[in-house]
Amino acid sequence: MIRQLVPVSALLFGSALLLFAGGMHGLVLPVRGSAEGFSASSLGLLGTGWAIGYVLGCVLTPRLVGLVGHIRTFGTMCALASVTILFQALLVETWAWIPSRAISGFCFAGAAMIVESWLNDRAQPETRGTIFGIYTMVNLAAMTAGQMAIALGDTTSFVFFALGGIFYSLALIPTALSTSPSPAPLTSVSLDLATLWRNSPVAVVAVFLVGISNAAFGTLSAVYADRAGLAITSIALFSSLPVMAGALSQVPIGFVSDRMDRRIVLILTAFVALAADLAFILMAPEDRGTNLALASLFGAAIFAMYPIIVAHANDHAPPGTSIQVSGGLLMVFGLGSVAGPLVAGVAMSAVGKQGLFLTTIAAHAILILFALWRLFSSPAVRDADKGTFQVSMPARVSTPETAALAEGETEDNPLVIEPQDEGATPTDGP
Repeated sequence: MIRQLVPVSALLFGSALLLFAGGMHGLVLPVRGSAEGFSASSLGLLGTGWAIGYVLGCVLTPRLVGLVGHIRTFGTMCALASVTILFQALLVETWAWIPSRAISGFCFAGAAMIVESWLNDRAQPETRGTIFGIYTMVNLAAMTAGQMAIALGDTTSFVFFALGGIFYSLALIPTALSTSPSPAPLTSVSLDLATLWRNSPVAVVAVFLVGISNAAFGTLSAVYADRAGLAITSIALFSSLPVMAGALSQVPIGFVSDRMDRRIVLILTAFVALAADLAFILMAPEDRGTNLALASLFGAAIFAMYPIIVAHANDHAPPGTSIQVSGGLLMVFGLGSVAGPLVAGVAMSAVGKQGLFLTTIAAHAILILFALWRLFSSPAVRDADKGTFQVSMPARVSTPETAALAEGETEDNPLVIEPQDEGATPTDGP
């Protein structure tokens, strides 16, 4: 095990520093903004800005790397992310935070793509699964640690912005000092919605709705917890426990989805999320224990749906296109992530903190209804044609290179899915 990790240990360390800073940055902004009296709609726009920047980062980073190389691009991304969080500390205004949050999303996507590309290039076929699993665990632990760190100090001070800037800067050191040759060019991204839809309408609709739900919660969960009267430590737990619960729930849910129609598993998982939505709305809990328990249940459901959707789409895709499918779905998820925080922020401004879960309940209810319609109108994929469910990181911190690392393949072509042969019979057609 140690021998497998030594060649990539510096990259894993750099990724951990990046995710630690990102987790801290993503949580301190809504907490500080809420303390400053920012409206919920303004705080929701922080998530919208992040999602726009993140999608653009996934699309444009391969071109930047092609122009100036991996190391220069990575250094630029980390430095710009560091500058951005320090700028937000100096100018605590919504009109300044929203566009700068988009810059953060762009930088984070670009830096993550380069780290994953490097890991993919350094990993050997026999060690790739181990490296991807450890990479996933390291990132989840680092992101959770960054979120929990805000419980150790005063979020109204400069300290967490300064720490975020420090860790963003530290993240560039491992790659800057690397003596290994630069990896292959990054996977380029383009979106072919028509072919995605022909392969699996359920996957397209569901991943968009999950993008709405997950991004709304990821952006505004801290605001909800603050308005529910939770202390800062509980606010950090309210945001981090769902991610960890989602990571753990993927194992049993993936096991079940490999043995039955994934649409049924997706519907049942969405029903669990819907039950948590209703509990938050009807119970309006204010005590720490109930809020954290419901948040964990909610996270176990919503963060397990994305890999189910990807696995379902790959079951219906032509052979050899799994990375293209995953990259295309990630872009659709990004579009949902643009809308989710905006809609939820407006809802929270209009009806109070319950507006967050009114948004997610609408997304989950539509997902269930559409998936049920498809379940009864098209046959399930044959067991022989099913792939294998893969545990994944939350989609908001995944890039097209994540799919390449997970699959153990590299693609120089754009992420455009080729349609099935005319003679083929689609298993989940329009």
